[in-house]
Amino acid sequence: MLIKKIKKLDTHISLEDMNKRNKDTLAETLGIEYTELTEDYLIAKMPVDKRTFQPVKLLNGGASLALAETVGSMAANLVIDREKYIALGMDINANHVRSAKSGFVYGKALPIHVGTQSQVWQIEISDDENQLVCLARLTMSIINRPPEMVL
Repeated sequence: MLIKKIKKLDTHISLEDMNKRNKDTLAETLGIEYTELTEDYLIAKMPVDKRTFQPVKLLNGGASLALAETVGSMAANLVIDREKYIALGMDINANHVRSAKSGFVYGKALPIHVGTQSQVWQIEISDDENQLVCLARLTMSIINRPPEMVL
């Protein structure tokens, strides 16, 4: 079996700088915060509260997808030359396997495929007890970065 080595995430950016980029975005509204960055994955957490509940006071599946796209998109942009390119979401799908009622959920973005034109990321969302809540797959398109888009 041929094992392809996946390009590593750029760990030279600080969590503080990444979190500052959430200002005035959906991520800030939902309380999403990046918490861990390694060469192999990126983790962000999101509260399970009135901002992310569905009417029956459980974590809304759409909030899970917002967390998945937020952490996956940032991770995707950390494996490319951000001076020349930008990674933008093309497709996301998810399986919701367990409900969450309180605390936090944590999205861990792991690369599946990192190509020059597209990327595929798996985002595992777990609760405070490290139980899987949602499993998402995010496909990203890599395009030339327009001057007005800065990440």
